[in-house]
Amino acid sequence: MTMIVRFGFVAMSTILENASPSRTMTFANFSKLNDREAGIRKMERIAEENLHNTLRIMKHANAHDIHMYRFSSKLIPLSTHEDLLDWDPFPVLRPSMKEIGDYAKKTGMRTSFHPDHFCVFSTNRPDVLVKSERDLDYHIRMLEAMELPETVKCNIHMGGAYGDKKLSGERFVQQFGALTDRYKHRVTLENDDKTFDVRETIVAAEAVGVPMVLDIHHHAVNSGDVTMDELSAGLWPRIARTWTLEEQRLGLEEGGLPPKIHASSPKSLSDPRGHADNVEPEPLMQFLRSVAASTPRIDCMLEAKHKDAALLKLMEDLKEMAALGNGIRILDGGTVEIDP
Repeated sequence: MTMIVRFGFVAMSTILENASPSRTMTFANFSKLNDREAGIRKMERIAEENLHNTLRIMKHANAHDIHMYRFSSKLIPLSTHEDLLDWDPFPVLRPSMKEIGDYAKKTGMRTSFHPDHFCVFSTNRPDVLVKSERDLDYHIRMLEAMELPETVKCNIHMGGAYGDKKLSGERFVQQFGALTDRYKHRVTLENDDKTFDVRETIVAAEAVGVPMVLDIHHHAVNSGDVTMDELSAGLWPRIARTWTLEEQRLGLEEGGLPPKIHASSPKSLSDPRGHADNVEPEPLMQFLRSVAASTPRIDCMLEAKHKDAALLKLMEDLKEMAALGNGIRILDGGTVEIDP
């Protein structure tokens, strides 16, 4: 069996000019404004510009046959700030958000969010739990305003260990598991680079019934007791099954929601956790080949500093590898087929 792999990139374009989807306003600057309503209107204009640029980036990606894209979490400035909870920007922004959702559905582009590291459901602090739920709700409201189905997810980490990783893992299962289906059906769970490794994350994902996103760079720097051989032969089938179960829950045909992974390369020997500008093809291909025999499709999000330019560079590197006849075939500008 061969495997089809689609590549995507995160939020920003380093190729398009003046296309930031993440312009913001600090609360300090907002507080200096004499007219609160005028400040809110200004933030709504910034958000409209961010949404306009998001659509520009998606059209740019589609023109290069890139079928995966992660939205910026900073589309709406200060949207979850405690002093602005009475502000509801969605009525104003909904038409622009629907336009983004319509474009994603028309092109078949797989989209997602990744709430930041403040969204932690292993926390031992009730106030942080409330803020985490509020942040997740914000991301889900954006997806609902875009009218995107539950195949479109918000990817999160489990959170911190707080001095007792086993207890924190159990607390994640309890606290995240207590959320309503509106939340749980929009979430994927990813292994992180410092605390919860692949084995701990798949156990939690299975316990709460959400798909798991494997980050192979995070695994390289936080592998626990899991070797690469065990990852591909033992844990990967369990990870892939979380996606199969989600397909079944959503009533999709097999392959309708391929497993998603994250890939990046270490920034340097002194900063192995940091992300490099581009992605080294060989380690990525090594992992993909190791699971190709059992996995017909994978979607791979590249977390490289050079964003879309890194994806296009990786495709050029893969073209060179394909020219050597080593079991890689280029299908389009963002998709390859790989032999085991």
